Amino acid sequence: MILRRKKTRGIKRRLLLLIVLVLLWFNYREIGRWWYPFQHQELVYHYAEVNKLDPLLVAAVIKTESNFNARAASPKGARGLMQIMPDTANWISQQMGGGPVPPEKLFNPETSISLGTWYLADLFDEFKGDPVLAIAAYNAGRGNVRNWLNEQHWTGERKTIDQIPFLETRQYIRRVLWNYKVYHYLYGDGKKPLHNTQSPSTGRGFVLPPQGTRYCISVFRHDL
Repeated sequence: MILRRKKTRGIKRRLLLLIVLVLLWFNYREIGRWWYPFQHQELVYHYAEVNKLDPLLVAAVIKTESNFNARAASPKGARGLMQIMPDTANWISQQMGGGPVPPEKLFNPETSISLGTWYLADLFDEFKGDPVLAIAAYNAGRGNVRNWLNEQHWTGERKTIDQIPFLETRQYIRRVLWNYKVYHYLYGDGKKPLHNTQSPSTGRGFVLPPQGTRYCISVFRHDL
């Protein structure tokens, strides 16, 4: 009798485990999206399109920088979703034809995404569309990346990331590339939120660039 009860309990546990595994299998995307959120999708797609960036790469950068916490602030002073320094924000705004950006405004999601995507696209332009170099420069600064390349500290290739002098930057590149793979897997089904030719929060119009994205990465091209 005791053996029969133990066997019955064992069967029930295995059955329960099987049910849990089946539920996980059929809901893996929902579970994955809980761990890898994609908030402010309309803003991300909007400004990624303006700057001809892959929106999933932008999402990967935001995930790495702030985990989609709009109030994130680093000890060095970087703020907002895309962790932009106040001085950098003012420079970006000047390049875009705007005025100074109050530091508190960097906590605004649209301000952060607008400035951050412009800056990321500018880094892609400078480094001839190379995603690894652009991502490295977003973290360490374009001056450091240029110095590493010019002084042959780093070949600039993904397979030689360990040559980068900054541990933080090595880890940053790997995290962004990994997060990009995850976002591509969870959200890269070819669908995107509906958006028009107006700024989602202000309603101000903008001119759409020619169709096509300049900057994206093949997530299956190289090993991390």
